[in-house]
Amino acid sequence: MTLYYSLVFLLLVTEMLVFLALIVPLPFTWRVKLFTFISESPIVAKLQYGMKITFIFILILFIDSVNRVYRVQVELSAFSKSESRGGAAVMGGSERMEVQARKFYSQRNMYLCGFTLFLSLILNRTYVMILDVLRLEEEVKSLKGESGSKKGSALKDLGGAGEVGRLKEELATKDRDMENLKKQVENMQKEYNRMGDQVSGSSGAAGRKSQ
Repeated sequence: MTLYYSLVFLLLVTEMLVFLALIVPLPFTWRVKLFTFISESPIVAKLQYGMKITFIFILILFIDSVNRVYRVQVELSAFSKSESRGGAAVMGGSERMEVQARKFYSQRNMYLCGFTLFLSLILNRTYVMILDVLRLEEEVKSLKGESGSKKGSALKDLGGAGEVGRLKEELATKDRDMENLKKQVENMQKEYNRMGDQVSGSSGAAGRKSQ
């Protein structure tokens, strides 16, 4: 294995160790401190920038290894066709072993670079997802702390979507009840006024008759 492919293999092993370190269960405070250090450290930022450039070179190596695998496969196919037709160019045992060895090394380099690039994408997504989970856990803890200090009033005010909908329905029902009660009071007031007018009118008529 050449030097640069050895470095790619070393990077692959490092990525595997980093992935295990990310998914290992740790206390919440330790995990927050660790990811805060990773997010805010200028050294880690420079290292991430250097890794991006490194992955560009690994991508070039991956494309080159795929091209080599394709060329070796074409070469093997050509020799196989020549042998099947009984042509003059017949591949000997040593030549066949040499081509098979080149095919093996090309495929090994292709898998090595491909898995390194694929694991880098997995690490990136895992890191982002863990940051989101930590942020949500901090928000939940802050909400729990506010509810404890205010005797649960904050959480009751926030509530879920179902709780808010239920409260809105109750408020709308109460509004309708108030409107109906107002209409009933207005009708009773009108009826009372009408009856008062009738009583006053009948008493006035009775007074005129007595005169």
